[in-house]
Amino acid sequence: MELSIILMIVGIFFIILSLFLRDSTKKVEKEVEELSISIFQETNQLKRRLKVVEEELMLEPNFQVAKKRYAPTQTTVAQPVNGILVSQVLELNKQGLAINEISKLSTLSEEQVRQILATGGII
Repeated sequence: MELSIILMIVGIFFIILSLFLRDSTKKVEKEVEELSISIFQETNQLKRRLKVVEEELMLEPNFQVAKKRYAPTQTTVAQPVNGILVSQVLELNKQGLAINEISKLSTLSEEQVRQILATGGII
């Protein structure tokens, strides 16, 4: 009989204890929900920023992505030469360097170097 009384007391104790202890799963669920909301908000902010950047790129009239091709059979399209390169070519020419050497040092084609020297730097 004593065993049954002890088991009843232990059972009642655990029932009362379970009523007073907080449910940990509710806390975890709340944290997951808050995390989900914060991720959703950050994703929306990133989408808005991306949309603004895309609109800015659409508004730029001269924005182009240039692709360089280095196939030996293709000819490259002449692009505007930077003013610093022009002055470098003119200085190297004053020093007496040959056109092929100027081309190697300035990363310009020999044709571009000849054109700069022919026009005196005015392109």
